Amino acid sequence: MLNGLTAVVTGAGQGLGLGIARALASRGATVALWDIDQTSLSNARDDVTRCGTVSQTAVVDVTSEASIDDALADLVATTGKIDILVNNAGINGDSSLRKLTAAFWDRVIDTNLKSQMLCAKAVTPHMIEKGFGRIINISSRAWLGNAGQTAYAASKGGVVSLTRCLALEFAKRGITVNAIAPGIHDTALFQTLHPDVREQLSKSVPVGRIGTLDDVGNAVCFFADPASSYVTGQLLYVCGGRSIAGTSV
Repeated sequence: MLNGLTAVVTGAGQGLGLGIARALASRGATVALWDIDQTSLSNARDDVTRCGTVSQTAVVDVTSEASIDDALADLVATTGKIDILVNNAGINGDSSLRKLTAAFWDRVIDTNLKSQMLCAKAVTPHMIEKGFGRIINISSRAWLGNAGQTAYAASKGGVVSLTRCLALEFAKRGITVNAIAPGIHDTALFQTLHPDVREQLSKSVPVGRIGTLDDVGNAVCFFADPASSYVTGQLLYVCGGRSIAGTSV
């Protein structure tokens, strides 16, 4: 259980982030919801509050150090601490190399990778002071590579390397750092696909179904638990076996 712990979830307004926030709240954590979109945040607050306690909703640009610092300062002033950081915010980034622009590359890398570094940099001093912390970075099964996803896969591969480096850096400080690589999940984006495409994707998953938001939320809660103190620097695939099936992303 996560009773008494304060968690931040970035990109919490919808999709995997919302599912993660619900899971943390349902297990007793007090959850701060960070997202770039105010409307999504308002809806998410109502949703997560039905599961537990929301301490903060903040419009945060996770590519901006100043925006992160301001939101974190407000949270710490209210709750006195930050115990769990879930770096979930990200964007899709499909493009062939021939059509890939430097500006698009920078946007994907900044949102999916730089943001995780900035958020971790902001919270770790507070975690060091308390001698306890849990950082969970959301990567993707796509980091294994897929044609047409050069920027996205590179950003998610960077998340894996970032996780390993931070795990070693903070191992003796009571802070664990782990990553999750989701596969295909039943998000709003998935529901926009043609039914035939959704069916084809479902059949490509070895366990025979598309992932739910709870699947990722449960994995996050495992890493966030104080009892998981001997688990750090790890990448957990939550993809129904697709990481070993040899199918495309």
